[in-house]
Order: sequence, then structure tokens, then C-alpha cells
Amino acid sequence: MARKLVVEAIGTLFLVMTVGLTVLEPGAGALAPIAIGSVLMVMVYAGGYISGGHYNPAVTLGVFVRGKVAGGEVIGYWIAQLVGGVIGALLAGLLKGMGTPAPAPPPVVPALIAEFLFTFALVYVVLTTATTRGNEGNSYYGLAIGFTLMVAVFAIGSISGAAINPAVAVGVSILRLSPWGSLWIYIVADLLGGAAAGLIFNALHMDAGKPTTATPEEAAELREAGAPERRTA
Repeated sequence: MARKLVVEAIGTLFLVMTVGLTVLEPGAGALAPIAIGSVLMVMVYAGGYISGGHYNPAVTLGVFVRGKVAGGEVIGYWIAQLVGGVIGALLAGLLKGMGTPAPAPPPVVPALIAEFLFTFALVYVVLTTATTRGNEGNSYYGLAIGFTLMVAVFAIGSISGAAINPAVAVGVSILRLSPWGSLWIYIVADLLGGAAAGLIFNALHMDAGKPTTATPEEAAELREAGAPERRTA
């Protein structure tokens, strides 16, 4: 368990630090979403085989609802992610200084909706690409997850700031990139989005599928690679 928690803290640290370093002025401008999605991608590849590469309390909640992480591990994951996020924010602030002054809070209803939808999308992608038998052993899951975050930052960065992650929300609040009074928006919307993705995954029995899109009847007719062809009279 300790190894998982260290990996989660490291991955969240680099995610939050990258957010800070690319957004704090002088920042990466229009390229910031690419950097943010990319660091999530590489950290998922780096630690996914150990901890699952969540780096996000909403992802951990969705994976818990889906049944792939034990209930006793959830709080430990959340603490590790928050600790990593705080350290990442402090390092970004040390390197570039804190944002000042903090921006105005986002509009509550649009921010709640945007954060819920894109956190749902992120956790949905995590569950379908990284936890299903049909996609088991694929090499693209990290790319899909990182690209989902990149799309979210491009799409709703101007609406909510696109935290899509309570640990990131805490980090950007420390960096004065978001007012503390808005933190509840990200906690509520992101955790609800993660839980909803897990519930939808279970309701649709998305892991009860097969490694092919063929129907059972069609699958019976499929020939395994290297198997001899069946001859008919």
C-alpha cells in the first residue's frame, strides 16, 4: 500500500506543479493545455502499473464505485493525492512566485456543469480504457487519459478553469490562481462526476463485454490467428 501512495503523491505533484508553471506568468499561453495533458499521460504510464495512476480523488472515487479499488484504500489515495498536490503547488510557487491577485470566482452554475461533465468524461475514459477486459493490455490508455484532460482544459478553461480534479483545485487555490471561496465547486462537481462515471459503467455492464465487437454468434465463427482454416465440403 505504501508504494501505491508514494506513486500517487509523485504523480499528483508533477501534475499540479505543471499546471502552476504553465499558467503562472510568464506561462505557456495557448500551449498550457498540451503540457498539462502530456504530464498526466506520462505519469499514468509511469505509475499506472503500481497504483492505477489516478492522481485525482474523482478518479479514485470512480474506480471505487466501479469496484476496482478497496474501500479502505480510498482515503489513503485521497490523502496522498492532496499531499502531492500541495507540494507541487508550493514548488511551483517557489519557482515562479504566487499569482496575484486571485482572479474573480467563476460563474457558479456554468462552472458546476462544466466541471461535472468533463470530470465524468475523464473518469469514463479511465474506466473504459484502463479497467476493462476488452481493453486489457492496450498501450494507448495513458494517451487517451492525457488527451481527455487536454481537451477539457481547452474546452472549459475559460469557464471554470478546468481543474477536473479536487487536488488540482487545492493546488491552484494555494497558488492564488483560483479563489478559496470557489473550492467547493470543484470538490462537489468533480466528485459527483467521478461517481456518476462509475455508476454508468456499472449500469451498462461495460466490463461484461468481449474483446471484440462481434456478437456471440459472429464470435463463434471467428478464427484465431494462426489457426487452420475450416474447410467445408
